[in-house]
Amino acid sequence: MTCTTNSPEETEALGASLAQELEPGAVLAFTGDLGAGKTAFVRGLARGLGCPGRVTSPTFTIVNEYEGGRLPLFHFDMYRLGSADELFDIGWEDYLARGGVCAVEWSENVAEALEADCLRVDIRRGERDNQRIITVTRGKEA
Repeated sequence: MTCTTNSPEETEALGASLAQELEPGAVLAFTGDLGAGKTAFVRGLARGLGCPGRVTSPTFTIVNEYEGGRLPLFHFDMYRLGSADELFDIGWEDYLARGGVCAVEWSENVAEALEADCLRVDIRRGERDNQRIITVTRGKEA
């Protein structure tokens, strides 16, 4: 599925819509440039899952947890990690076992740790300032 959004609000709405379809244990692997809208999409996921509270980028904390919704949301930022080994060091398997949704920004840094059938969300800048081209696929990167 490929969609074009024209504002951060539309990007969030797309995330909220996708959240309705997610099952416990879902993993979303995000790719895209810095500032492309990955966190905006995750804000939408949180809203769609019913998780209250402000969603912020976990750049310096590595993972932010949002509970209180239909499913918990675990928002990871792998920008500062150098390998999948570091992901396991922070308890990746424990997060998977908790039955929530794991949203992984900069997933390319830990690609070998992600299951082959995870959802891939690629966000690219479009022709206009706030335009984003968002592609969601299941499975290994092409």
